[in-house]
Amino acid sequence: MLANEVRPGPNRYITGDGVLSDLPEYLSEFQEVAVITGEQSFDVFSAYYPHSFDYPIYRYDGSSSYENAQALAEAIQQADAVVAIGGGKVADTAKITAQTLGAELIVIPTLVSNCAPFTPVIVAYYPDHTICKIDYAKKGAYMTIVDTRFLLATPVDYFIAGIADTLAKYYEMEAIVRNMAEDDKTALVRLGFQSALLIKNLLIADAIQAVKDLEVGQLTPAFARITDAIIALAGEVGGFAVEFGRTSGAHALHDGLSYLSETHTVLHGNKVAYCIWVQLAYTNDFDVIEELRPFYEALHLPMKLKDLHVTRLDRDYFASVLTYAVKEEETFILIDPAITPEKVYQAIEAVEAL
Repeated sequence: MLANEVRPGPNRYITGDGVLSDLPEYLSEFQEVAVITGEQSFDVFSAYYPHSFDYPIYRYDGSSSYENAQALAEAIQQADAVVAIGGGKVADTAKITAQTLGAELIVIPTLVSNCAPFTPVIVAYYPDHTICKIDYAKKGAYMTIVDTRFLLATPVDYFIAGIADTLAKYYEMEAIVRNMAEDDKTALVRLGFQSALLIKNLLIADAIQAVKDLEVGQLTPAFARITDAIIALAGEVGGFAVEFGRTSGAHALHDGLSYLSETHTVLHGNKVAYCIWVQLAYTNDFDVIEELRPFYEALHLPMKLKDLHVTRLDRDYFASVLTYAVKEEETFILIDPAITPEKVYQAIEAVEAL
């Protein structure tokens, strides 16, 4: 995708208490509907959904890979709508499958953990769960349906990981924008950055309370605000600010960490939380790390490698991680064009020494 392409969110974004009850009406305009989901995702959906659901169901394999998406397309054969019911990997798998089939995509998130249901971004992995590449669907979803009451089924750890992943929007963009000439900050870049700042302020103000509300199963304005911030507002940062608002250091290092198998069971947002600190150390913003420490402590976010199940710190062990993080086609380079593996490793050492 071209770096200066503005790619906002879905054609229709539907959010609110109980909006899934209108799903039959939304699907009535389609002739052949196929559903892509996971085992747990569909169980949660079935327990909540108030109507019969008589559509063919296809299970993804958990990898979010081109291989699995292609296999699903071959199994479905023909559809004019693909409905993704699940988390981020289900959504990204369905984006590829829908595009392959020439079908419209409808996304029903079953948990609040990232902006995948909103954006055309595809985080693709190989079948062995190592990172493949960041790709972009040719068009966004036709519809994303965010039922805030249904999403009270979100596991608390996923919600917290989503908060961390969304927090990165501000810090990743700020590290880029601080070095941009004023004339390079287009109207759209400025809008994206103001959105990122709004998101950060919403999270700091509401996230801890929203977690408490989720823990007791109470739908509150705070929970609804954080839900829409994680899913929709986060997606609009990159949607408007183009390459300057999508990812930078934290996500590039996150992707590199996929080469350490012990991190595969750690939630995406939790890895990103640690990587925010490494990025802040890289840019010598240790004062910001200390400002964030109480927020991290309140949400029990990772602050050390051991929190990601990584027990080694020797340079050779991190070689593949560092090599990937500084690749020219990755996004850490947007912060520092002169980035090197050694500089990133020094930032990791600095965080481990805090």
